[in-house]
Amino acid sequence: FEDTDENSGTLVCGEEEIMESKVVSGVAYSRDEAKITLFTIEDRPGVASAIFGTLSEAGVNVDMIVQNISEKDYDAAHPGAVTDMTFSCPTNQVPRAQKAIEEAKAAGKIQYDELIIDTDVAKVSVVGIGMRSHAGVAAKMFAALSAENINIKVIATSEIKISVLIDRKYLELAVQALHDAFELEKA
Repeated sequence: FEDTDENSGTLVCGEEEIMESKVVSGVAYSRDEAKITLFTIEDRPGVASAIFGTLSEAGVNVDMIVQNISEKDYDAAHPGAVTDMTFSCPTNQVPRAQKAIEEAKAAGKIQYDELIIDTDVAKVSVVGIGMRSHAGVAAKMFAALSAENINIKVIATSEIKISVLIDRKYLELAVQALHDAFELEKA
């Protein structure tokens, strides 16, 4: 702001003027992801808060979260509706997450039947501000992964990003398939 020529300051313009021409502008990935699932937890208010409050207090950076809701009772030993909760976090935080969850169960804060940890996953995302106004990005992404026989374990979406967890061994193949599908420059 000290230089006052015609190029200084902030340019205010319409959103259309700064939008990139491509709907998807890039593919991002993270190799060091883990997927943790708590099976057969009570489906009631406060459960998610108890789980993720516990993880937050332990300093675990939770990323993707998926809850599978069951509308019926699990069995006689589990009266009431039950659900499974899956989340991802960095692989180096898995021991911290596991310890916090197991301690919360021992203290009676949360109840679950089984804790499954998968440290052989990676996160792949397609990103682009143009996704807000274009349909079919998810379908195109999933078709590209399917064509390479890559199974999707978890999906998370936002206005400008679609992320999936896949087996880590397919990471490079997935990134290349998505670059090709969305006609992005080679990295």
